[in-house]
Amino acid sequence: MNTFARLLTGAAIGVAVSVTSFAAVAETPANMLVIAHRIDDVTTIDPAESFEFAGSDISRNVYGRLVSLDPNDLAAGYKPDLATSWEVSEDGKTITFTMREGVTFHSGNPVTAEDAAFSLQRAVILNKTPAFILTQFGFTAENATETIRAEGNTLMITTDKRYATSFVLNCLTATIGAIVDKETVMANEVDGDMGNAWLQTNSAGSGPYKLDSWKPNESVTMSSNPDYYGGAPAMERVIVRHVLESASQRLLLERGDIDIARNLNPEDIAGASQADGVKIEDELKGRLMYIALNQKHPELSKPEVRQAFKYLIDYEGMRDSFLKGQYTIHQNFLPATYLGASEENPFSYNIERAKELLAAAGVEDLEIEIGVREAQERIEIGQSFQNAAAQAGITVNITVGTAKQILARYRARELDVYLGAWGPDYPDPQTNAGTFAYNPDNSDEANATGLLAWRNSWDTGGLTEKVDAAVVENDRDTRIQMYQDIQAEFRETSPFVIMFQQIEQSALRDNVTDWSTGQAVTSAAYWQVTK
Repeated sequence: MNTFARLLTGAAIGVAVSVTSFAAVAETPANMLVIAHRIDDVTTIDPAESFEFAGSDISRNVYGRLVSLDPNDLAAGYKPDLATSWEVSEDGKTITFTMREGVTFHSGNPVTAEDAAFSLQRAVILNKTPAFILTQFGFTAENATETIRAEGNTLMITTDKRYATSFVLNCLTATIGAIVDKETVMANEVDGDMGNAWLQTNSAGSGPYKLDSWKPNESVTMSSNPDYYGGAPAMERVIVRHVLESASQRLLLERGDIDIARNLNPEDIAGASQADGVKIEDELKGRLMYIALNQKHPELSKPEVRQAFKYLIDYEGMRDSFLKGQYTIHQNFLPATYLGASEENPFSYNIERAKELLAAAGVEDLEIEIGVREAQERIEIGQSFQNAAAQAGITVNITVGTAKQILARYRARELDVYLGAWGPDYPDPQTNAGTFAYNPDNSDEANATGLLAWRNSWDTGGLTEKVDAAVVENDRDTRIQMYQDIQAEFRETSPFVIMFQQIEQSALRDNVTDWSTGQAVTSAAYWQVTK
């Protein structure tokens, strides 16, 4: 048995055990929401550190922010949350927020401007993976207490230069913008870690739900916050169970053991849609599926090889078969619906063209490793790519692992090739431009793991400066054109093969209403669900 087969067999055994554990589950109570979802990518609950898809779902429901997004109307942009209003200074560099009064954390402590200042300062000082979302405004560990400060019931943030106000506020809707309870967090500080170790498995928020438990690769349990300023959620308890296999999720849904299945493949979606008491809902997401080539590899760093890989993807074949209804072809780093998004998809499946490019680069008998998370559609994409590459003379060895295992190697710049997904953190084009095409310091010492360009050891060839220019442009039409120009150059030169944009299909019991997975920004809103 080869390594790939052993890994798949191990995953299947894990699924069998998981299904057995659900065998006696009764139909869900009217005040409880039970969801089957792949949550093996969750590595921490701390909003200053969390940077994975399933983790953002937890944060969005547990923490409030200065400003937030309406999960049903992302086009409306940011709206007041823990801040009720804000003013911008004449020079455009200082934003002063007025805090909402009467809001309390789950601990019972009042939410104050000091808590807000502490939360943003803490995120900058800890400098974990998502910190770049804030540090791009000139905030550093050395100046955080001066540039982010509280005065009475107001919070003031001062950026290093004038940015579009919408860009700054959009960034504050990200997971890292969560406001934590300073008193509770610092009571659990160990060795100057600002409560990081404790917050990795606990919460200190003010949102509609409080975290009861997180069991890695098993479950997340939350209970409602009866004192939530927006009103107590109808679902008094939310349980998210890690169920890896599509068929297992479908079985649980059709038996009534869960309310929502979030990872059904097209075949199981079709089957579930015929089951009594089940409905299917679609949402176009911002999540992109891509392949990334490590530019430390002597062959993968050649321009012709980067280009060749873009012709080794059976875009239409995958879209019309095992990805049917759940992904659409998209070859640009800005998702459809975003400001500056491009509809250009110039690459097609063309083995002969790939061979020509590889020959021009002088590449023969190339053997590479690709890291893939143990999720069904990703494994199938990897296998499709493996078969196409073989026709062009490239041997692709697939390594399958948990999201945590594969991501750790990708972030450490260890994989030759990575197959994964990326979702935007806030509804502004900078969210993806600032990670796919931005890398101001390509050294290993920079450790800029939040930047995909850095993870791939790619210095961007001048796109970093163009991204810097686009983010401060105030004319909307000019900014749109700048991002489209950046994407056109990116398509031709980058070590990224962007393939698809996700259409999330959720299968629900038909008594579940007001379910939203967050549209183009990936985070589900449990608090608005009713049954």
